[in-house]
Amino acid sequence: MYEALRAYFLDARPSQEVARTFGYSPGSFRVLCHQFRRDPAPQFFASPPLGPQTQPKKSPARELIVLDGGSTDGTREILQRRAAELAYWISEPDRGIYHAWNKGLPHGRGEWICFLGADDYLWAPDTLERLAPVLARAYPPVRVVYGQVALVNERGGEMQRVGEDWSHARKRFTEIMCLPHTGLMQHHTLFEAHGAFDESFRVGGDYEMLLRELRAGEALFVPELVVAGMEYNGVSTNPAGSLRLMREFRQAQIKHGFERPSWRWRLALWKAHLRVWLWRSLGDRIAPYAFDALRVLSGKKPYWTRQ
Repeated sequence: MYEALRAYFLDARPSQEVARTFGYSPGSFRVLCHQFRRDPAPQFFASPPLGPQTQPKKSPARELIVLDGGSTDGTREILQRRAAELAYWISEPDRGIYHAWNKGLPHGRGEWICFLGADDYLWAPDTLERLAPVLARAYPPVRVVYGQVALVNERGGEMQRVGEDWSHARKRFTEIMCLPHTGLMQHHTLFEAHGAFDESFRVGGDYEMLLRELRAGEALFVPELVVAGMEYNGVSTNPAGSLRLMREFRQAQIKHGFERPSWRWRLALWKAHLRVWLWRSLGDRIAPYAFDALRVLSGKKPYWTRQ
């Protein structure tokens, strides 16, 4: 562990290269780096003493379910070693994000459910403890509770926080996905009422599911709480995938009776086309500076080039 962190932080080697060299999956190594930034104390490098008093225990207040798509990078072996900490895990090929999530739903026994992708992580050790009193009061009638999500770059630097009060988000939710699903808790009765995720979607199925609930229902925003970190070049934030995401948002809207695209969706689609064009024209190194120049011109703070 020490050598991997040293190679990344001191030698400035790319995270994917370090993960591959030292036997980590890319996602698990990013989480390791995030933990080190928050707790770089010497004991972080020490192996925990063996013995029954230090064996990992499952908390009755939470459960962790891992759905791996048949990785061959050592993830399965990690899951086997840490099986005692998991309520359920499986490592086998799947048909996409929502097929994997649907496989996990029957195994969840908790009252609230939060979905985290491979590069996502809870922002702080006490995140769930801070959420707990809010969740205890939310249902009924609310079945969707969310905070903010921090978008981070490859080196873990915070770029932007997304997530706003539902009183503002509800005004445009049926026009564009404006809730951070990574930082969102869903009551188990939501899936009992609406069924499983629609697996015909590849990247927009979470928005389609939330449309089932929130086109007429309510959500609750938890202010001043960052729930999760999310790398900006993941499946839903990478400029290369943004066009597909916008098409699937529109597909979800049509499915729920919103036949005519709104001006907000049209504007977001135009921006997605512009980002993809700049990315392909200028390349990975220069395009982020162009993105931020456009943000500054529109009165927003830069984040693509933040370290």
